[in-house]
Amino acid sequence: MTDSAGTPAEPDDTADHAAGDGSGAGGAGRGGGGRKRRRRRSMRWAALGVSLLVLLVSGIGWWLYRKLEGNITTDLTAVEELERYDRERPLPAPHGAQNILLIGSDSRAGADNGKYGRDKGVQRSDTTILLHIAGDRRSVTAVSVPRDLLVDVPSCRTAQGTRSRPQYAQFNSAFAVGGAACTIRTVERLTGVRIDHHMVVDFHGFKSMVDAVGGVTVCLPASIDDADAHLRLKAGKQTLNGEQALGYVRARKSLGNGSDTERMDRQQQFLGALFNKVQSNGVLLNPARLYPVLDAATSSLTTDPGLDSLRDLFDLARSLRGVPTERVQFLTVPRRSYPYDPNRDVLAQPAASRLFERLRKDAPVRVVPKETTASTGRDTDRDSGTGSQNPSATPTFSGTNATSAMCK
Repeated sequence: MTDSAGTPAEPDDTADHAAGDGSGAGGAGRGGGGRKRRRRRSMRWAALGVSLLVLLVSGIGWWLYRKLEGNITTDLTAVEELERYDRERPLPAPHGAQNILLIGSDSRAGADNGKYGRDKGVQRSDTTILLHIAGDRRSVTAVSVPRDLLVDVPSCRTAQGTRSRPQYAQFNSAFAVGGAACTIRTVERLTGVRIDHHMVVDFHGFKSMVDAVGGVTVCLPASIDDADAHLRLKAGKQTLNGEQALGYVRARKSLGNGSDTERMDRQQQFLGALFNKVQSNGVLLNPARLYPVLDAATSSLTTDPGLDSLRDLFDLARSLRGVPTERVQFLTVPRRSYPYDPNRDVLAQPAASRLFERLRKDAPVRVVPKETTASTGRDTDRDSGTGSQNPSATPTFSGTNATSAMCK
């Protein structure tokens, strides 16, 4: 059969089926051809469906990627200020080691932060931790800098574009005067350690991170009832959600002796427990668990351009994946009471200088359990950071590690 132009017409499927009902090789051949064409059509539709699914998944993946990156705020102001003073900054750490300054802002601005107090337009660093990542990526040392430590704060550019005066003042005033850049310059002058990157996170970001990992378990020696911290907990093993965790690490007057020392101890213990949780439940290897953690980690996060992308943050997290929990150490800058004001601290020498030298050289830092004097509630540095009489011995400092943060 031909069409009107004289060319052979397409076979009629109906005819094929009809022929296939008879006997003979010709009918069987025509029926087999129809089945092949139907299979080819099915395969084409399946391929089209798979292609559409791949495009859909890729599109969703790209959208999620862009959403997470959009959560991060890049601190270009700090970069410009630090470049202005680059010649006076310390040299980078050897062996590929990295130093990251973690700053917890007490700002009441932003999502869900207003209930922690009225926003007066001034924010201070509620928590500041110098995170030293060893060059071999086999140890991490987190050093808390007390907010009440008296330090030399350099002249810094303010939010209004003016320059502040150099002053001998409380450490957390540096963040209020000139933000992250002023805090970084103050830490570098204090320690001689160059800060490679910085992160600033507010209350909301901290809470979201804790909730994203399903809460963090701590062991409470006594019950807590603190109206100011919005916190009521029973003694014993407790899994804290984000809201409870924030109150726990911020509470000061109602827990222990009310000192900032005990509050920093709790913060260090909690960070150790958080590290254990992330390591133990496979967050870094499970995309379904990783996304909410990344979403929480990037929300309310301000950082320098070197850490403002998911790839940068993922590379950082991956580099820490193999660090044993006992090699994740926490300690506080060795310090003592200021003679003229017991509510302020100054560096305790020579222990502080020994610690800073170890960090500058990416040398091992040995941390042992803390010993606290009952009379002052302040840390007494075991051996004052001197180690043994052998000058080549590793100095010893009082502190803790992530393993000791586990509830027994």
